[in-house]
Amino acid sequence: MFVFKTCCQWLFLALFIFPDSGYAKPLPKLTTFSDATIKYTVPAKHYVILRRGDIEAIIIDNSAVDDDVLPKHRAGYSGVVSLTHAKQKRNIFVPGIAGLNFEHIHDGTTQDRKILFEPRNAPMELRLINDHVAELYQAPTPHWGLESCLRYELLDDGVIEMTLECIPRRDTFKNGYIGLFWASYIHQPESLDIHFKGIKNGSDKNGWVRGITPAHGTLPTHVGIDDQRLFKHDENFPLSLAFNRSQYQFTQPWYYGVSHDMAFAFMFRPQDEIRLTQSPSGGGKGNPAWDFQYFIPDYKIGKRYQIVMRTMYLPFESQSQIEKATKSDRADLRNQ
Repeated sequence: MFVFKTCCQWLFLALFIFPDSGYAKPLPKLTTFSDATIKYTVPAKHYVILRRGDIEAIIIDNSAVDDDVLPKHRAGYSGVVSLTHAKQKRNIFVPGIAGLNFEHIHDGTTQDRKILFEPRNAPMELRLINDHVAELYQAPTPHWGLESCLRYELLDDGVIEMTLECIPRRDTFKNGYIGLFWASYIHQPESLDIHFKGIKNGSDKNGWVRGITPAHGTLPTHVGIDDQRLFKHDENFPLSLAFNRSQYQFTQPWYYGVSHDMAFAFMFRPQDEIRLTQSPSGGGKGNPAWDFQYFIPDYKIGKRYQIVMRTMYLPFESQSQIEKATKSDRADLRNQ
């Protein structure tokens, strides 16, 4: 009886006190990267068109394309190259580039631009799962050695769910963490700003914040109210959006912006500890970048990491309307 009780106590510790132990609950297998039973095809073209409800989303790898569907699309910009709605046929993203674009892998050290933008440059494989799901697989990248798969699924309500699964294959990150960055380049919106629930530093008044960044790299990143993490980085680290913080902290992990009477909302799981980032000119003058970042501290070689987020694109009426419209999806993410 004593031996049985002691074993149970140690099992409890392994599961709850030491979550990185071998007894920790394994991550669900959500992509072809982790689940070899998921069937897919590799399309002849570098993009696929997904349609559901009011939404059409075109998913592309990081190849250049120039045809009737995607004229003069630039190499390096993968993800959702076009997002349109039944009530807004105009693509929300800057022509030739993209949204939900996997852009940076870094460790806070100064590197050649090609290395910092390695997701743009390393080959990707486009995988079509079905009419509503596509993935972008990237083998271990030449410098960082990060293997990844991004899954873009158009849900039945027109929401895009994006899942990242990645595994670091080599010990190349000098500061002990992995920094990942996604950008969405918005085409000439009336307002460059984003909106989120949060507080100003030094205040406890929680409410709507209008995120304004006066220049690229100035006050660009908003961290969560419980996010106390500090990541070592070079003083003159060239990705100025990554570490320069704003005067605000968000209290709920989601935000939205408005472009041509349409709202574009980004929603995240609390456990992924995403950071919200913005630039007024990331896609060129008048074309803001509405971005987010994910950090993997104390990474382990060969371990699989995962985030899940959603975006919603819908006609804009009011702030309260967007909050209500996203409520169910935000709850789903909290419960995952």
